[in-house]
Amino acid sequence: MSLIQESFQRLFPERTWNYEEETEYNRRLSDFNANISLRHQKIKINMNLQWKDIDDEIKIGLIQHLLLKILKKKGNTHNIDLYNNFVKNIDILTVKDNFDPLLEKSFDRLNALFFDNTLEKPNLIWGKESFRKLASYNFHNDTIVMSTIFKDEKQKMLDHVMYHELLHKFFKFAHNNGRNSFHSPEFRRAERKFPYFHEIEREIGQLIRTKKRMKTIRENKQHKNGSLWDFIKKF
Repeated sequence: MSLIQESFQRLFPERTWNYEEETEYNRRLSDFNANISLRHQKIKINMNLQWKDIDDEIKIGLIQHLLLKILKKKGNTHNIDLYNNFVKNIDILTVKDNFDPLLEKSFDRLNALFFDNTLEKPNLIWGKESFRKLASYNFHNDTIVMSTIFKDEKQKMLDHVMYHELLHKFFKFAHNNGRNSFHSPEFRRAERKFPYFHEIEREIGQLIRTKKRMKTIRENKQHKNGSLWDFIKKF
């Protein structure tokens, strides 16, 4: 019996298995990442190569987690608990060697101030100029990605957003009935310990509005310049 079929039948013992299946390990996906697709009764699961040597019982939990997503069902199993506990500790297996100097200084300040220097440093990198997703913490590769809108802004705004992501690393997440919860009441209480929390939230909101306007102006100028150049090229 394949791992996908076994995962399915443990998750849905009352249902009949009537799918084709395929599993692929590859290097295209990021560290310990995986995805699932269902087309014409064929289930395909892609896993980062790092999953290959992980215990089958944990992989069954991963597959069950993906099956619940693709089939839009709720549920929980012992294997899913194993998988979630593995993800919470996956940073132990992750290589940390990518630290932007500005983000590293922010991490060091916050680690000393709020965590008694007990947090292991995650990878710290800049992402895109994002106004909606200001930052993210990836449990699978122990990486914080920060929007570039904070690159040349006040230290307190960068630290405020960095602190939020470090709380995700510190508190991990809770799993209940097939869903993960990342913002527990304890998380929210800790988040508000950041000095001048509401004031900085307002400043960040203003920064986003300003940067958006500046981006719109730049794009309009580029569009006008491009249109003018297209007009000139006709002659």
